[in-house]
Order: sequence, then structure tokens, then C-alpha cells
Amino acid sequence: MRVVVALGGNALLKRGQKPDADIQRDNVMTAVRSLSPLAAEHELIITHGNGPQVGVLALESASDPNLTRPYPFDTLGAMTEGMIGYWMLQALQNALPGRQIVSMVNQTLVSVTDPAFQNPTKFVGEVYTRDEAEKLAQANGWTVKPDGEHYRRVVPSPVPQRVVETRLIRGLVRQGVIVICAGGGGVPVVRNEKGQLEGVEAVIDKDLTGSLLAEALEADAFLILTDVPEVLRHYGTPGQEAIRHTTPHELRAEEFPAGSMGPKVEAACGFVERTGDMAAIGSLDQCMEILAGARGTIITPNATWPLASTL
Repeated sequence: MRVVVALGGNALLKRGQKPDADIQRDNVMTAVRSLSPLAAEHELIITHGNGPQVGVLALESASDPNLTRPYPFDTLGAMTEGMIGYWMLQALQNALPGRQIVSMVNQTLVSVTDPAFQNPTKFVGEVYTRDEAEKLAQANGWTVKPDGEHYRRVVPSPVPQRVVETRLIRGLVRQGVIVICAGGGGVPVVRNEKGQLEGVEAVIDKDLTGSLLAEALEADAFLILTDVPEVLRHYGTPGQEAIRHTTPHELRAEEFPAGSMGPKVEAACGFVERTGDMAAIGSLDQCMEILAGARGTIITPNATWPLASTL
């Protein structure tokens, strides 16, 4: 099977952890141990989040007295895409000797008229108390919003239109290469009045880009892997329950937070609706069971998915 995997940001940096390089590299190696069996049996394309990492670099850039102005977010996105891609590339090469693996820095096209530029919603960076967040917002000109019990910075998150290098990725996959690409949703770019590409101040949701890429690559399955075992109905209430096998229509009837599970559900449902294939949301360490339909929240047109013996 051809499988596109979107790794959640918590796979690289768990809540409460310091964003040190060695901590993140350890988390990447843990992620790769879970993904290696998947790569051994299927064609694999991996994308990943970068919210915590791009937030750290943005804060460093804003605080650097040697800079006339902070680095723009498209440049920060490219920096984190290269950094995380390098960690994942090396870990996969060590785990799968002899396999051809490549990590790419990709551009993702968005519309310059996307309303997201007027309403920032994408969480980036570390978590803060309300007082800390408000002080940082005032000092740096940020927009901050609640993220569960904490507060985080938010930036525009326009809808991805296309990964610019899609044809190149497709060619590599056909040659049996494991491709790490479109990290952080890809570097956000628009076409200017001359038809040329240029970066914009935004962060693209990696799950929406993953969904778009999975469709363009004709993937058989799109897996959104995070730190929760499945999507929960009525989350945080006494009546919460796991959603196991469902359809896009059923899942869209539920309500999910816009800043966390909502985009994942939208990305998964969109892929299934456009292709008729399978999408799933679940825990990274259960990825093989998720692909077999035994774990996670499985989304298909008719709420069924075959067991491992039929894959």
C-alpha cells in the first residue's frame, strides 16, 4: 500500500518538555521505531508538524539584537522543515539500512486572499500562563489565544492549495524511496502579480497539507498519528467515548476544538470524501494496528476497513 503519515507535533516535543535538540532527537528516534515496520511493508511518505519548533525560532529571532527585524515565518518554516527532516532522515537511515530515504524542503501554495490572514488561529511555540502570554504579546506584537488550560501564540493558517514539488515527490515514491516532505505543512508561498513564488507570513496546518498530498499521490491510506489513541466524542465530559469506525458524514456531525482535533478531523474527512479511500487518527505507537483497522479512529465511506490479513 501507499501510505501518507502526518506526525503530530507532540511526536517530536511533548507538552512540558524543554525544546532542546537532544530531547527532540530522542523523540524522533522513538517515532521512527514505530514507523519502521510500516516502512518495511508499504510505500511511505512522512510529513510532520513544526509548531513548537517554529515558535522557539521565532522567539529567538525576535529577541536577537543583531537583527534589524525578525526572520519572516516562511523562512522560519524552511529552517524547521530542514532541521526536523534531518533528524528524521538520519534516524530512518539508521533504522532501515539499505533503504533509499530523502528529506525535502517543500513549498506549499496558498491563496493571497485566504481569510485566514485576517483571523490567526494556528498555535505555534511553547505554552504559557495567561499573564506570560499577554506580556509576550504586548512586547512582540503577537496574537495569543487559549489552548486548553494554557495560552499560546497564534499565526495565520491559510488553506493549502498544492505542494509545489508534488511531481518530484511522486517520482521518488515510484522508485521506492521513503520521502520525508512538506514538514510543518510546507513553506507557505503565493504567486505574486508576476506569477512568481514568494513566501508569506503564515504556518500551514500539516494535516491539511498531508491530506492534499495523499490525494495527489494517490495514497491508499492517510494516517494522522498523534499522542491520543482515538478521537473522542464529548471530550472532557463524563459521557466521553471513543469513536472507532465512522464515516465523514458521521464525524462531521460531531463538534471538535478548532485549534486541536478539528483540523485533524477536517483533513481526514476531506481525504476520504475526495478519494473514497481510508483515513485514520490515532496513536503513533499503534500505527500498524491502525492501518489494519484494529486501533484508532478509522474513517471510510462506509465505516468498514479490512483486517491485516487482507492488506
